[in-house]
Amino acid sequence: METTSRKTSKILPHNAYTKLAPGEEYRPIVPPEDRRAEVTTWSVTMGLTLVIIFSAACVYIALRTGNGIEAAIPIAILAIFFGRQGMKRSGKSTILENVIVQSIGQASGVVAAGAAFIIPALYIGKLDVEWWQIFLACSIGGFLGIVLIIPLRKYFVKELHGELPFPEATAVNEILVSGESTSAGAGKVLFASFGLGAAYDFIADAIHAWNPMMTTKTLFGKFGENMSALRFDISMNGLAALFGLGYIIGLRYAAIIAAGSVFSSLVLIPLVYLFGSQVPDFVFAGKHYDVANMNSAVIFRDFVKPIGIGAIAVSGLIGIIRMGKIVLNSITLGFKGLTSNTVETAPRTQLDMSPRNVTLIQIGATILMALLFFVVGITSPDVETGATYAIGVSMKYAIVGAVVGFVLSFLFTPVAAQAIAIVGVNPISGMTLITVVLAILALVASGLTGTTGGMFIALTVGTAVCTALSTSGALISDFKIGYWIGSTPRNQEIWKFAGVVVAALTVAFVIPIMNSGYHFLVPDPVTGEEVANEKVLPAPQATMIATVSKGLLEEPANQPLLLYAFGGVVAIMLYMAGIPMLPFALGMYLSIYINIAVLAGAVVSHIVGKTGGSERVRTARREQGILIASGLMAGAAIVGIIIAILRQTAIGAPIRFLSIGEKFSIVHKEGIGVFLDSEARPWYEGAWGQGISLAMFVLLAVACFLLAKKGAEWALREEKEAEREVT
Repeated sequence: METTSRKTSKILPHNAYTKLAPGEEYRPIVPPEDRRAEVTTWSVTMGLTLVIIFSAACVYIALRTGNGIEAAIPIAILAIFFGRQGMKRSGKSTILENVIVQSIGQASGVVAAGAAFIIPALYIGKLDVEWWQIFLACSIGGFLGIVLIIPLRKYFVKELHGELPFPEATAVNEILVSGESTSAGAGKVLFASFGLGAAYDFIADAIHAWNPMMTTKTLFGKFGENMSALRFDISMNGLAALFGLGYIIGLRYAAIIAAGSVFSSLVLIPLVYLFGSQVPDFVFAGKHYDVANMNSAVIFRDFVKPIGIGAIAVSGLIGIIRMGKIVLNSITLGFKGLTSNTVETAPRTQLDMSPRNVTLIQIGATILMALLFFVVGITSPDVETGATYAIGVSMKYAIVGAVVGFVLSFLFTPVAAQAIAIVGVNPISGMTLITVVLAILALVASGLTGTTGGMFIALTVGTAVCTALSTSGALISDFKIGYWIGSTPRNQEIWKFAGVVVAALTVAFVIPIMNSGYHFLVPDPVTGEEVANEKVLPAPQATMIATVSKGLLEEPANQPLLLYAFGGVVAIMLYMAGIPMLPFALGMYLSIYINIAVLAGAVVSHIVGKTGGSERVRTARREQGILIASGLMAGAAIVGIIIAILRQTAIGAPIRFLSIGEKFSIVHKEGIGVFLDSEARPWYEGAWGQGISLAMFVLLAVACFLLAKKGAEWALREEKEAEREVT
């Protein structure tokens, strides 16, 4: 993600971002003896409210795009905005209250990432998932992430002051500090973009006034049809959620991701068709294929996505290897934190939870994880045999799973924290995949048979570890922000638990709703076989992890190992060429219709940042990017969840009475039960529906440009007023 540089606030001490000289101390904005309001009814209520909103938004975006929302910055802006707009009975909120709101609220994105990257794999694996299992897996992981990083807070935050850049924490810190004098305009931009994203996606995805899925086959007429006959198909899903994602990612990374999709869709798919269609009965990895009659989507699913999986896996491994020094140092720090039980007298700004309570929570979370695995083992029947594990066997697998989960969380959380502190990027994708693979190998080594229980335990371990990694990285940023400003670390730690619990509850509600409304698995229109729902709920990371997990638990001969290896070679070549591996590999794996829309948002963002009469104006317009993108994605995501609720057959699927482009009907079929079926109207599928969509997508881009222009005017006006007050 591209970021814009900010001026250091005049309120911050001169040594806030520099290394301290021998004997020099950093004194925060709010010194230890200052007892101004910090944890209040307002700060906790606002923080938990924002957790609910952004947890729902983050998990929705992650399921649809494979990327999450950067929740920390918009939450910080909203904390300041509401605190200045009379939302508090006692008047304007204090800067310490805003820190607590941001710290609690940030739990939304980290828990959503842990859930969205793994939990859908359980549905894709046809495993019965209960809401309480999702809640416990996410809560346990979040708790471990908190208590495993607390012993290392002082080292990362105080002892290495000025040595680690903390890019994300610096951005949030500058917002909170500058918010003492500005923020009204930022709040307006955030709300306006929220409304724009919500309205746009509701009209497109609920009312179906136009067809957001635009294809060259339809829009380019006869030429597009001839292209499609050779399997040259380009499509774009013109939704505000995807446009906003590109707006915040920036042009460079969006272009690299799109390049991966172009390689998949315009090189690999046509090549597979060209050569594969010459073989009447092609056999690969134990399956028979009639390539001549396979469309682009099926070729992509069966032959190209495995290449993307291999590229992503090897990219993650190379990333971990390149961080070898950080990994080794972090493991040493982890053991140091685990064995440190000393309590020292400290000022308010250095108070942590007691080491005794931290250790007890570590033990309790691990025991709770084992109990969860035990219950899963004795209650989850195998998909093929219908049998459950015996009590003794379940206990053995539960212990193995809990030990693997704790050990990997213990080893990886410091790595995630240090990566966030240095480069601002948490390497959870690669480490989560490694976690799931190691968990499965450990379970198989302990005698695991059957796929259901073992896959459930392995993926739950992955969920817990992934959430722990996300939480630890976020919390170390919170600690640094609190250190700069003068918060009490113990308050941040205690209330982070509350944020994790509320976020886990929200996620445990949203994911089942998304599954019952849209479905992670849908029948293939040709074969009737249940396949991942690529068009609506691709859940890319979860789909990849489900594929890898199933492959490890089944016969290797039935896995496309050659394609995985080819993807790995592509990743190595990208590394040798100096091209960011993971974005390109992710582009290869994701459908092109996602990444073209993302690229469009990035192009508009780039144009916005290059317009204006002076460098100051251009910078102000660029700085509206995070606000506009966050608002678009949050608004679209909330509406997406509302649409999922409107699609529920249990309440009569009210979407039937809203949609004009698609005709919905509730179908009762023996063996399947009750489900929602749809049929697109001819104009909606044809050039009219897609042409209107293209025009509306251009109008969305224009609206974002005008909003950035207006937001920049507000920001510059507030800057001048703040400067006048100082002088």
